[in-house]
Amino acid sequence: MLGRSYESQNCSAARALEIVGERWSLMIIRHALFRGITRFGDFQRSLGVARNVLAARLDLFVEQGLMERQPSSENSAYHDYVLTDMGRELQPVIMALTHWGDRWAAPGDPPVVFRHEHCDGEVRQQTICGDCGQHLAIDEVKAHPTASSMSLA
Repeated sequence: MLGRSYESQNCSAARALEIVGERWSLMIIRHALFRGITRFGDFQRSLGVARNVLAARLDLFVEQGLMERQPSSENSAYHDYVLTDMGRELQPVIMALTHWGDRWAAPGDPPVVFRHEHCDGEVRQQTICGDCGQHLAIDEVKAHPTASSMSLA
């Protein structure tokens, strides 16, 4: 969890950060999504994260429903940490953050490019209106409070 709590905030982004906002969290999820890593030791070796930090993050992910802890094999003392649907749905978030980082935080060429497995085309994300299908520019999207958010104010 973040050192600071967002419990008083009626904000889904803040609440999501309570789960995945700590250092290493999105890197662990990224390795599970795009490298297929499921074992504790493989996460630790590939990321270089301290064992205690990794254990805490994986335990939180299991507790929050992003991952499930499953036995590696019938006679093994080891576990696999497998993403749930909730965890897999972080894929576009990580891709968007990566694209933003490529543009604004990383010098030179991007270190990774996301490609479509079947045709090898580069994957792009777009914001599209759910009603009319129009591609939207940044300044064409506005946040509108819902009735439930108004009752908490």
